[in-house]
Amino acid sequence: MNQIPRLISFIKSDPAFREEVTYHRELPPKQPVFTTIKPTGLKRGLLDFLGIPSLYQHQAAAIDAIESGRNIVVATPTASGKSLIYNLPVMEQVASSPSSHALYVFPLKALAQDQLRQFQRLASALAPPPSAAIYDGDTPKAARNRLRNQVPSVLMTNPEMLHLSLLGHHHLWKGLWTGLSHVVLDEIHTYRGLMGSHMAWVIRRLRRISRHYGSQPTFIFCSATVGNPAELANHISGLPVEEVTKGGAPRGRRHLLFLNPATGPVNPTIRLLKKAMEMGLRTIVYTQSRRLTELINIWISKQEKGLRERISSYRSGFLPEERRQIEARMASGELLAVVSTSALELGIDIGGLDLCILLGYPGTLMSTWQRGGRVGRSLRESAMVLVAQQDALDQYFMRHPEELVTRPAEDAVINPSNPVVMEKEILCAASELPIAKGHHLAQYKGGPDPILSVDGALGKIQEMTRKGILLEGAQEGEFHAARRLPHLEVNLRGAGEGFSILDTGSGEQIGEIDGFRAYRETHPGAVYIHRGITYMVEELDLSSKIVKAAPSRVGYYTRPRGKKETEILEEISRNPVGRSSLGLGWLRVTDQITGFERRSLSGRSRINVVPLDLPPQIFETEGFWLEIPAWLRHQAEERRLHFMGGIHALEHAIIGVMPLLVLTDRNDLGGISIPFHPQVGGAAVFVYDALTGGAGLCRQAFSRAEELMDTTIKAIEECGCKNGCPSCVHSPKCGSGNRPIDKEAALFLAKGI
Repeated sequence: MNQIPRLISFIKSDPAFREEVTYHRELPPKQPVFTTIKPTGLKRGLLDFLGIPSLYQHQAAAIDAIESGRNIVVATPTASGKSLIYNLPVMEQVASSPSSHALYVFPLKALAQDQLRQFQRLASALAPPPSAAIYDGDTPKAARNRLRNQVPSVLMTNPEMLHLSLLGHHHLWKGLWTGLSHVVLDEIHTYRGLMGSHMAWVIRRLRRISRHYGSQPTFIFCSATVGNPAELANHISGLPVEEVTKGGAPRGRRHLLFLNPATGPVNPTIRLLKKAMEMGLRTIVYTQSRRLTELINIWISKQEKGLRERISSYRSGFLPEERRQIEARMASGELLAVVSTSALELGIDIGGLDLCILLGYPGTLMSTWQRGGRVGRSLRESAMVLVAQQDALDQYFMRHPEELVTRPAEDAVINPSNPVVMEKEILCAASELPIAKGHHLAQYKGGPDPILSVDGALGKIQEMTRKGILLEGAQEGEFHAARRLPHLEVNLRGAGEGFSILDTGSGEQIGEIDGFRAYRETHPGAVYIHRGITYMVEELDLSSKIVKAAPSRVGYYTRPRGKKETEILEEISRNPVGRSSLGLGWLRVTDQITGFERRSLSGRSRINVVPLDLPPQIFETEGFWLEIPAWLRHQAEERRLHFMGGIHALEHAIIGVMPLLVLTDRNDLGGISIPFHPQVGGAAVFVYDALTGGAGLCRQAFSRAEELMDTTIKAIEECGCKNGCPSCVHSPKCGSGNRPIDKEAALFLAKGI
């Protein structure tokens, strides 16, 4: 008997839960939509081998486009058979032309491992079977040499190895490039922000290298459901791309349940997880932070000794062998539950799951449905339970639950014109092949150099030439890199160089963290949790990029505090907003961690504040600023409203609702509220992309200024609190501990504007 209806009935009748249920909707089963065209030949044989009677309609449409040589993006729900869409045409191509090759690029190593198993199973039905292999950072040196000399039919890799080795040392991979027929980029919705901006250059570099060796591959992009799949794939590749978005795969009955606990989401999540495990339901819990992932695992293990061996945490920062062990234990059924960050959001096979618990709204509709799609495969009945936090977006959907079901997915944003990214990537491209413009275009066999299609690229090349970073060749219009292999200095994913986290007792590495987060999460005195073990950070060595931490049992967790300043470097545009205006431009932000709070694990009350002396992080980025008219400030002060508390609350509220308009979460954004900014000539609220060079997030929100302000007012006004709370004007990452805050003043200012 399926236990999901029993669990739903229990939640709605149990005294501990029933008052917290705000919404329950049953999504009916979805029947498959098969193609009417029957596959023949090799495809028919492979489908028979898998026991599949026919292709879904979206699979057939996508395969037809690929075989016609058209670039496509497939943006359909999880478990809709996207792997077959690229594996079948590639296998057919290899069977007809054994010298051809395909390159599969996955954002995570675990995805490549998973896809290799699927490919090899399918390939075993053919004689001779097409070969496939993984080339990543874990590939032994001898195997790397063998792969270069005997390139497999399909080479699976990740963005870093594509960037560093396949492109950086392309002359060693001549066999791959000369026969390259297909390039697959899976999970491209993860390529947004900084990484997406880099990938737009990496794929253009791939195109110019392919062209140099005489190949022009067909590109196949796969994505979760996003609002602009074709536009995103086009921005990443610089190529025209067709989209396939109407999925034909079936889905079992799914329950959507919202809980809005008054006392916080953690205890209800733990109670629900315990009940689900007792009922034998295979469960995944998604949290919003690495710390919370570990804490839930600890609390469950302590409270229920019998469940300790059947649950595990999973997050980024784990070493590769740790992650693979957890994935295998989950897929085999040895583990009954896993508590994860977004690291398990992608399509890694961890077996059939019954229940998805979201501890807090994931921040985007795309992530919500991607995470919920991990359960209910093979037409099994499933449930997704959203346990709300006291956060602006969580509470917005508690008040408007139908919007979560009916609202379209957000658009993904990248910014290849980010000047920091642009300079690094142009240097890498020039070190691979000279950059040619003007009458030298003929050497690229078919048109302009792909990297010149990025806005601002030509101006950046001229600037880099003046600085001596690029050198103009003997022939005018040809540019060379001033040094070899600049690739090692480029981090595609993180903000700054990565730090290694070492256990001072054993000397072993227990994790890793990017440079920007290291200041916030692994400063001296910070509590760091890894696989249920609590560590105290003893040292943050900025020169060696090493964090030293010792195992320590403490009854508190830590939260950073800081201060920020901003300078307007350039105003790009201005939009009227009611009786004020919104400016868009380049900002210089100074962000300094000045201390940290110790907070009790039990009641989460603040114990004390400890000062820190860390150097400031200074970066330039894109952002917008809302000017607060002097007359409005005067009116607020006449009413004895706390003006500083009002603009501070307004800053938090704007950032809190921005993910409703842009595919981001508040951690990708920063803000500063200033009672007098000399360049503005008065008070202003600044919001910026929390990334050097910007990611295009604030630019997109700026274009929807009126909607942004209307949504902000709605979020503040509808919240039932009196003085401000995390559901409207408090921020979980506020550097000053949400002081001062004045909700009434924020609403007065927003409405006045």
